[in-house]
Amino acid sequence: MSASPHTLASETPVVESTEPILTRSELEELHRKYREMKHGINNTFAVIMALSELGQRNPGHLQKLASAVLQRSPEVVSQLTNFGDQLGAKLKSR
Repeated sequence: MSASPHTLASETPVVESTEPILTRSELEELHRKYREMKHGINNTFAVIMALSELGQRNPGHLQKLASAVLQRSPEVVSQLTNFGDQLGAKLKSR
């Protein structure tokens, strides 16, 4: 069974809306949060990369690298999860 342009494969009608999913201010707020998250993640990876390079030169730095990875990895996951939850909440509220 093939779906027509206005139905899904399960024959559920698709409702087309001309109303925007997000207002401009909501989109700007999500963009700001995205930039903050991206900045934090980039900082985390910069620290990890620097410690990796130091670890190659001096194995004594490998403990610092392991510690940084263990400490900062959950922060990255948390930031991504939080942003995804916020975006999902905005889309579900529409």
